[in-house]
Amino acid sequence: MTSRIEMTMDIACGASYLGWDRLRRALARLRAEGGEAEVVFHPFQIAPDAPSDPAQAEPLEEVHKRFFGPSVGESTARMTALGAREGMVYDYGRALFANTLEAHRLIRVAAAQGRAEEMADRLFRAYFADGLNLADGDTLRKLAAEAGVAWTGDGAEDTRAELEQVRRSGIRGVPIFEINGRTLSGAQSEETFYGEIS
Repeated sequence: MTSRIEMTMDIACGASYLGWDRLRRALARLRAEGGEAEVVFHPFQIAPDAPSDPAQAEPLEEVHKRFFGPSVGESTARMTALGAREGMVYDYGRALFANTLEAHRLIRVAAAQGRAEEMADRLFRAYFADGLNLADGDTLRKLAAEAGVAWTGDGAEDTRAELEQVRRSGIRGVPIFEINGRTLSGAQSEETFYGEIS
């Protein structure tokens, strides 16, 4: 049986990145054992009003301080430490606050080419580890090439329609996982994901 995983997430969400990385490791184990799984990504925007103009992107750390106050540094430090323990990089000092609509569109393009997982993984790392501007078209083209995805401008309307559909469904926070008909919310452990998909 092929496991089906639907993940609703945002590239700019630290918990979505953590959940994806844990799921990715569980998937690697399953596939190494001969198992099969299909992953479908659904878009969500935690900051739909983030700037779409790449020139207006600003340091995520500064945006967090403005919205949540100076104590937000404690929570980002905890996430950075947690990620480091799991071999991930969260660099809130480099990350750029920018609109993720085009990144979600690119995942849709990649999915049509059978490369959605590779594209999502590269976008998460680009945002949280590399400090790349995901509202910048040239940057996204380079990331697509790195993930083996042929660039097209397709999918913008479908992506907007799916974002609206997700909003209407009542989802207010991500990540959300639908695994073989069962719903899990938040960044579950690798073992939990493995148990669900195997």
